[in-house]
Amino acid sequence: MMPPTFENRLDLLTREHQALLLTKNEPIVPGNGIYVKYKNPVLTALHTPLYWRYDLNRLSNPFLMERFGINAVFNAGAIKWKGKYVVCARVEGMDRKSFFAMAESDNGIDNFRFWDFPCLIPETGVPDTNTYDMRLVVHEDGWIYGLFCTERKDPSAPMHDTSSALAQCGIVRTRDLIHFERLPDLQTPSNQQRNVVLHPEFINGKYALYTRPQDGFIDTGKGGGIAIGYTDTMENAVINEEHIIHSRQYHTVYEVKNGQGPAPLKTKYGWLHLAHGVRNTAAGLRYVLYLMMTDLHDITRVIHLPGGYFIAPEGTEGIGDVSNVAFSNGWILDDDGESVFIYYGGSDTRLYVATSTLSQLIDYTLHTSEDGLSSDKSVATLTSIINKNVEQNMVFTK
Repeated sequence: MMPPTFENRLDLLTREHQALLLTKNEPIVPGNGIYVKYKNPVLTALHTPLYWRYDLNRLSNPFLMERFGINAVFNAGAIKWKGKYVVCARVEGMDRKSFFAMAESDNGIDNFRFWDFPCLIPETGVPDTNTYDMRLVVHEDGWIYGLFCTERKDPSAPMHDTSSALAQCGIVRTRDLIHFERLPDLQTPSNQQRNVVLHPEFINGKYALYTRPQDGFIDTGKGGGIAIGYTDTMENAVINEEHIIHSRQYHTVYEVKNGQGPAPLKTKYGWLHLAHGVRNTAAGLRYVLYLMMTDLHDITRVIHLPGGYFIAPEGTEGIGDVSNVAFSNGWILDDDGESVFIYYGGSDTRLYVATSTLSQLIDYTLHTSEDGLSSDKSVATLTSIINKNVEQNMVFTK
């Protein structure tokens, strides 16, 4: 069978791409009353522009083959910008290298379109091998900062070990989301540093950063947990001490690792945090999201911590290059001060959105029971809910 002509193939690709971009997302109802998930991912590899993946010149690419394959689009920073919902997505090529690209939508839940070019991130004197998972933060100082993981080969690894890496926090700042100024990488006492997030306000005149100290690239070692550190400047950011504010805990959803997601949202009750937790299972690691709240005036003090997970990978969300993963590094509190858009990666493959309101998230965080850390305590919590419903004649039996 002869392959289709260049023109016919281009026409088919264009029509299918346009249909994908224009697909309307539908809420999954009735949901859990905390947030609303949607049936379709908001971004996938197929959402990337055709002129990224294909040389569209018939003479140099007569079979209209992909010349730059895209493997996945996932973990995205997020910001409301000039009336648009903008995400800074992690785009991974088939060569396993990740880079950043902006995509925007009018409503935040569908019809996302990538900007013409990926983000041009300058390098430091030590070139990045791989960059990923950018957190975008509008800081009180007037800059928009992007904090991301920069990964490089571990120079101390033996010759035969081609997978050991060093992870550190790369930093850029921008005024327009197009032109990025690269600042020196964050310096901390930790061997490895991922999931670093900038607090949006000064704390006692200093920049506050949420870190996750680790001994190794994968293993937390004696480190792990969400920590706080302070620096006088972002132009040469140095943290001399890190203090854990929320640590790992045996037999919880964050027993193996946990880390800050996007920057916290300020509420009258406290700072609302979205974080990820990792536990080990017979099928491997499972990544979920959870909420917590820290004190409005002392960001090191956790004042509310609902038990269990907030968002977990469900259905096809849990299938992908790294299965059983829900991960978030971006959410948007809308201009109305109430609507919240939560962007989360599904299994390191695609990007999803869940919508809620600040009122719902606060209610969930303040009034959901904490993890009792034992089966007995779980039964006691459930029994108290059942008894309350019985007392109010809200239990219906056949």
